[in-house]
Amino acid sequence: MAAVAGSERVEIFAPLSGYILPLEMVPDPVFAQKLVGDGVSIDPTSNILTAPVCGEVIQLHAAAHALTIKTTGGVEILVHIGLDTVKLGGKGFEALVRKGDTVTVGQPLIKFNADFVATNARSLLTQILVANMETVQNIRRETGVVEEGTDVIFSFEPVTASAATVAAASAASQRVVSEAIVIVNPSGLHARPASVLAGLARQFKCELHIHKGDKSANARSVSALMALEVARDDKVVLVATGEDAEKAVEHIAPRLAEGLGENLEAAAAEQNQEFVKAEITRAGQMAGIGASRGVAIGKVLKLRSEKYDIPEAGRGHKYEQSEFTNAVKRATLQLSSLQDKLKRSGNPERAAIFAAHAELLDDPELMELVERGIMTGKSAAFAWHAAFTTHADRLQSLNNQLLAARANDLKDLGYRVLRILLSIEEKNYSLADKQVIIAEDLTPSNIVNIDKDLVVACCTVSGGATSHVAILARSMGLPAIVGLDPAALELEDGILVVVDGNRGILTIEPDDNEVKIVENTMQQDEKTRDEEKSHAAETAVTSDGIEIRVVANLGDVGSADQAVELGAEGVGLLRSEFLFMNRAVAPSEDEQYTAYLAVAAKMGKERPVIIRTLDVGGDKPLAYLPIPQEENPFLGERGIRVCLNRPEIFITQLRAILRVAQEYDVRVMFPMIADIEEWRQARKILHETAASMKLPMIKTGIMIEVPSAAMLADNFATETDFFSIGTNDLSQYVLAMDRGHPKMAGKIDAMHPSILRMMSIVAEAGRKHKIEVGVCGGLASDIEGIAALIGLGITKLSVDVPVVATVKAVIRRLSAAKCAGLVRDAIRMSDARTVRQAFKKLMESGRGDQK
Repeated sequence: MAAVAGSERVEIFAPLSGYILPLEMVPDPVFAQKLVGDGVSIDPTSNILTAPVCGEVIQLHAAAHALTIKTTGGVEILVHIGLDTVKLGGKGFEALVRKGDTVTVGQPLIKFNADFVATNARSLLTQILVANMETVQNIRRETGVVEEGTDVIFSFEPVTASAATVAAASAASQRVVSEAIVIVNPSGLHARPASVLAGLARQFKCELHIHKGDKSANARSVSALMALEVARDDKVVLVATGEDAEKAVEHIAPRLAEGLGENLEAAAAEQNQEFVKAEITRAGQMAGIGASRGVAIGKVLKLRSEKYDIPEAGRGHKYEQSEFTNAVKRATLQLSSLQDKLKRSGNPERAAIFAAHAELLDDPELMELVERGIMTGKSAAFAWHAAFTTHADRLQSLNNQLLAARANDLKDLGYRVLRILLSIEEKNYSLADKQVIIAEDLTPSNIVNIDKDLVVACCTVSGGATSHVAILARSMGLPAIVGLDPAALELEDGILVVVDGNRGILTIEPDDNEVKIVENTMQQDEKTRDEEKSHAAETAVTSDGIEIRVVANLGDVGSADQAVELGAEGVGLLRSEFLFMNRAVAPSEDEQYTAYLAVAAKMGKERPVIIRTLDVGGDKPLAYLPIPQEENPFLGERGIRVCLNRPEIFITQLRAILRVAQEYDVRVMFPMIADIEEWRQARKILHETAASMKLPMIKTGIMIEVPSAAMLADNFATETDFFSIGTNDLSQYVLAMDRGHPKMAGKIDAMHPSILRMMSIVAEAGRKHKIEVGVCGGLASDIEGIAALIGLGITKLSVDVPVVATVKAVIRRLSAAKCAGLVRDAIRMSDARTVRQAFKKLMESGRGDQK
């Protein structure tokens, strides 16, 4: 806009008495690097903040530690008391004005307890800044000791604009900066959380950047976010500029602080796996890193990188832009198909890998490079190839191994679009039986398209154990080695090799004895799996005649078929969150009804389905369900509390469940119940909803995952129809360890005597009041854990779909009486390791079947 300097300087007075410091000396990059604005800092000696300028209070933080005053000339002066004082939640602060008040210089604004704040916050340094720097120029800062309301701390010349442009410029120049946010994602902002953040940023009109130290990245760009190398525990700041900047920061900052919906427990467990380069033990072996467990023997098939003839000159920018747009649309459809394939096979988290690929197709920095190339006369193929290889090379050069591994994802996507632009079909390789693929590198698309009936293992020279290729191989049960000796690329096609994904060893042309050992091991493993599957439809009965029902945990509709095939006797936990995630609005009643009906129909009338109501919160945020930022989301608004506070979402879900229950044996379960009042309130809403629909009540139970619920199990059992123990959260709360924390996750063990004791209280309450007690947490799939649970008297185990048949087989080898005897000893032991050793010994000596 056209702008000129104002005729008079505007003076900003000291809001506190104290000593002036330059912003560069403030130990916080948000202020020191002037991300919020320019001005000064004061080390205060008084405790009542007064107005530094005349104007209107346009913003007063809920924690009362900061406010903004807008002068009649449109300059916004931000005053921020202390560093990290937002974490005090308003304690120690008393606001003396309200938003909208008109104030004059020296008028008291905020009173604060200086001793309390100094003790509980990082610093009392108070920053006074011009927030909208485009409205001022020629700032002159003062120094030394100042007195509140009397001394000037800085002055400036205002920049004026024509009246016609002031209003538009005001909205466009709105600049909002978040508090410092600590990243909780175990692997930092890698591809998946980066794609979620980019998706959130694109919902707003404002420009949004994320700052780490003196570096920043466009929050809409997945590739730029990854290149920023944001790791766990790094502090970042969101800076938004534009008309909806405040809304954007309010919406995105808490989600960023809570992990952007990433499964922090699974990510931490994956991050904590140790992948060490193997050591060869004899000639004829090559060493790498075992990335996916298992042993396989087969013949080498080398996959070679395809070469493309890419025309440089374009046929005009309109034609090339149209070609590129159509290619992106086709690639998006292909990626959607791949995601559906993985979801149907029971791998929704792996499908998220290709969802991240799709996000890259909307990456503004990537698209800008392509557009720039096309406008300079290049072909769409040439411009696209230059853009994605540039970004991939940048990722490849990063020090962070995980982020460097994501360069492969970008190349995978890049060549997908490039093949479409060049009208080239993806190369199909002639596969024979029992082949081992060896390549410089593989892409996620290569892996998911592998025919497991023909390919028994894969090895790559590049790549790491945290690459998406390795993750997919593990999910498919395909033995894999990465980081293999480059000499592997010189092996001849067709020679026999043994792939040991457990140790990371490739044995070349094994002798007859080695082949025999490997084949015997593989045959025994396959025989065991076949045996388990052949008896999958049979009930699981212990060696002394106790029947244990084995049901499935489901996280989507597609895996229901596989659950039935593997012998699941129902659904013990349908995680309804799959309907609520990755969308802009909550699912409608009809949409939920259709999904729940699909699962129930696949189970049939004879297999009960337990649907857990929406279980989200600060640790599992939803974009359209704003939950205030909490210091500890695991102890805040979570599970049933979210539903009780938002009855419109709760009732919609209950209506859908009640409708399906008229046709099938569908039951409802409430998560994170902590006391009787929460249970009764939730049950009352269900009862009223059923009555309004003129439908009968259905069986209703609760998750036992909060220690208070376990201790009050005897009280709950008189009112509920069933219990389901969630050992994952129960362990976290009992042991006071965050299961998403990389240093704590490995120490959490549901076999801890304290947790076994707590579960014994629940099991006893169930027996006393004759209600069903099941377990749907990770312990139900744990070999030693199964024995412990049977010993406690648990008669229903809800497990992940792939292990249903295996769990049934384990149960048949156990004696309930023997397990019960050992549990009585276990709950008096001192630690989880001792308990595990005892149950492992039981399994090994007579396989636990001695009465």
